[in-house]
Amino acid sequence: MYSPFDLTGRGVVVTGGNGGIGYGMARALLASGANVAIWGSNPAKSKDAGERLAAECGDAKRVHAFVCDVGDEVQVVTAFAASVQSLGRVDACFANAGVSSKGTPLVDMSLEEFRRVQRVNVEGVFLTFRAAARHMAEHGQGGSLVATASTAAVEGASRNSHYGASKGAVTSMVRALAVELARHRIRVNSILPGWIVTDMTQNAVGNDKFANAVLPRIPARRWGEIDDFGGIAVYLASDASSYATGEQFLIDGGYTKF
Repeated sequence: MYSPFDLTGRGVVVTGGNGGIGYGMARALLASGANVAIWGSNPAKSKDAGERLAAECGDAKRVHAFVCDVGDEVQVVTAFAASVQSLGRVDACFANAGVSSKGTPLVDMSLEEFRRVQRVNVEGVFLTFRAAARHMAEHGQGGSLVATASTAAVEGASRNSHYGASKGAVTSMVRALAVELARHRIRVNSILPGWIVTDMTQNAVGNDKFANAVLPRIPARRWGEIDDFGGIAVYLASDASSYATGEQFLIDGGYTKF
């Protein structure tokens, strides 16, 4: 029987899985049979998300929640080791955790603010991917690495130069790693979300002036939802994507095409 999307028995790590797009990914991965470890920097939120996911999938043993600041090297190494211990092995890793910008013009931006965004959005992906790649290469089973970037990586976003720089760096990192890690049967891809309703974007999408300016530019004529990322997460974690690597998957309702 052809069942490439069956993830039964596979171990998956989702950073930033305690909310937003990461939560939508984790929910779909669990529904497809995977065992999932979610990471989040907020202990209470991570615990709550883990309990909700366990209740949804009906099996608490398949969900593991860890507290981790992905910008901290020691915490990433520790969380990944704990994830491997809980899952048995990690077959797919979604470096999804990220922070947003504060809409700061370049001329007013401090070096501290620029580095705040790079620390999580770039260094966090690097640290997470490094831990996952070491594990996958050591065990020889191959695997899938996926980074959540943004349409800001491919378009100009005013007062978001540091955020755009971080997401552009991630897509470049993904392309380089796709070539470098192919010999280990590790594929590496990125997902570029458009305007999605999450806690991170609620101030923007909830603003009438912003909505009236942006929604007409989205051919789908709606904001994205976190469940819009379930399908791509399952695809990239599954055998169905075994020949896809180094790619950018835009999930934006056509925003960047119009």
